[in-house]
Amino acid sequence: MVTVEDVRQFALTLPRTSEHLIHDRVKFRVGRIVYVAFSRDETLMGFGFPKEERAALVAAEPEKFLLPRESDLRYHWVEARLAAIDAAEMRELVLDAWRMCVPKKVRLAYARSFTS
Repeated sequence: MVTVEDVRQFALTLPRTSEHLIHDRVKFRVGRIVYVAFSRDETLMGFGFPKEERAALVAAEPEKFLLPRESDLRYHWVEARLAAIDAAEMRELVLDAWRMCVPKKVRLAYARSFTS
């Protein structure tokens, strides 16, 4: 099972990421854009995800993923049950969400740091 601490250790390695506690919820963001947030009980992780792909993701693995509450459907957002994902999948989801909100030059510089 993945924990908030596991996500924290990974997310804070990503350039321009900052952690915030907002209304008793841990959130990670770049600037003012939140790309990962946890439910108050820390059982769900919401993360940035393309709107046009989320229905397929949820339909393919409903035991892992769920749509956000109705008021959040307008955002590029989906949620995952932390108990249902492993560390490798969490890193992939968090990294993809981060990539959605950082400038292209930051994304490319981060990618280059692993190929050099």
